[in-house]
Amino acid sequence: MSKLLSKYHAPDAQKRTQHITPKSANWGYVHFDVYELQQGESISLPATDNEMCLVLVAGKATIKTPAQTFENIGDRMDPFERKKPYAVYVTAQEFAEVTAETALELAVCRAKGKGTYPTRLIGPDDIGAEQRGHGFNKRYVHNILPDDKAADSLLVVEVFTDEGCTSSYPSHKHDTDNEPTETYLEETYYHRLNPSRGFCMQRVYTDDRKLDECMAVYNKDVVMVPKGYHPMATVAGYDNYYLNVMAGPTRKWLFTWEKDHNWVNSEVYAAKHREK
Repeated sequence: MSKLLSKYHAPDAQKRTQHITPKSANWGYVHFDVYELQQGESISLPATDNEMCLVLVAGKATIKTPAQTFENIGDRMDPFERKKPYAVYVTAQEFAEVTAETALELAVCRAKGKGTYPTRLIGPDDIGAEQRGHGFNKRYVHNILPDDKAADSLLVVEVFTDEGCTSSYPSHKHDTDNEPTETYLEETYYHRLNPSRGFCMQRVYTDDRKLDECMAVYNKDVVMVPKGYHPMATVAGYDNYYLNVMAGPTRKWLFTWEKDHNWVNSEVYAAKHREK
């Protein structure tokens, strides 16, 4: 099995189903955890040097921090409802206590913080939505914490891709610190499939092919992208959702397209599929 694939497991003693750290991923910036709680259960997330973005993938919760309490937030029981999520940004050096008001699937995204920005609720009205691509490369995006919103390091987005379509495509990379062309950003993909017994395919590869991994990804698995291109493809019968977390030395999303496939961005391709 690829070292870039973290398989889902039943909740452990801490209620975690995924636990990605810089040490386990062999990189420097992104931490990513998923918790599954039953109604009434709670977890405590200690204060550290990292800022956090707590994303309610499914369910409702009350989240307490030293200065604020966000009561009974959440508006979807399943990400495939395609409603915008609720999230909470927690500044560095603040703890958070999370209590599940319903069954709860919670993603905890972390990266180095400076305490620059205060803790805040990120509600559906704060989240931009957009369609990207055309034809068989069409997907729908919720920008939870993009680079034009306040944070020290984290970038967080969720993406819906219908059956038979590609996403994170044409292939692109952000593994070189070379502004204004490209920034170095590590990335995790937390995948959900609908129906849940399905799978999708994701490839991670570099120009020289020294890294070239193709993975069958199942419901609630995580793919880690330390470098290289990282397209994803769905298969017939199964829609895909993924939650992306990115972080690096510079909080800008600047990337480079793979030249061979960049023509899929062209007006020629778009016009072809608008005619259908």
